Amino acid sequence: MRVSVLGTGRMGTAVARRLVEQGHQVTVWNRTPERTAAAVAAGATAAADAGSAVQAAEVTILSLADDPAVLATVREHVAASLADGHVLVDTSTVAPRTSRDVAAEVGPDRFVAAPILGAPHAVEDGAAVLLLGGPPRTVERLAGLWSDLSASHRFCGDDAGSATTMKVMANYLLLGELAVVAEALGMAEAAGADPQVLQGFLRTSPLVPPALANRLDNLLAGEHPGWFAPDLGAKDVELAVALARESGVALPIAAVVAERYREAGRRSAPGDDVAAVVELVRHPAG
Repeated sequence: MRVSVLGTGRMGTAVARRLVEQGHQVTVWNRTPERTAAAVAAGATAAADAGSAVQAAEVTILSLADDPAVLATVREHVAASLADGHVLVDTSTVAPRTSRDVAAEVGPDRFVAAPILGAPHAVEDGAAVLLLGGPPRTVERLAGLWSDLSASHRFCGDDAGSATTMKVMANYLLLGELAVVAEALGMAEAAGADPQVLQGFLRTSPLVPPALANRLDNLLAGEHPGWFAPDLGAKDVELAVALARESGVALPIAAVVAERYREAGRRSAPGDDVAAVVELVRHPAG
């Protein structure tokens, strides 16, 4: 299948590399052209502009940082370039309202929201999970693409926003749990817990969510390299706060969690992971 990937950050590059490995003909585009280099090295072709990338493909996949980037890319580059039968897939983490706006922009029958559960390395290994929202016939038509890109996929509903609602919830669970474990770890360290006992407990206790297993080393370390920046973590929790507000409920804990990641972003080094939130406990401001 001819697939274009718009946005070649860590996740978009992982998507492109996975699809090349699975035998697809992949074209990539990024606003910063040099960021397509890793995907090109894996066998993708770089397009000169987003419109050309869309026109070269049967399916266009978006992997962008936030809602404004998704809406701008669709309105400025994608909508006018989609041919009959072309499907737009958005893997970005955005508000459900944004997914619905994109569906209205390009036509609901040719849009699928497909946010990803899993890190870039999980995508490259075929171990990620896709959450799918869109017309069942369109989703079923791309069954082979979902299988090539993920270990499994879950259909969330024919409303595009159904998938992004589940993604917003999932990321709030992950980031909230991570913030609490980071605080518990920092508290125990400050209280003088034996480091080996503490590490052993965190690695084996059923109280630590399994989804955090791949971040324990990062939490325990004094340096925090990773792919999911604290600012993006804050953005994702703020999506949950906004969605709750639109739905008539309040998430007071989420507001605090979002601010913790914002503060971690202000104080962390470039390239740090969301696990850097632990340093707010180890080294409180002032």
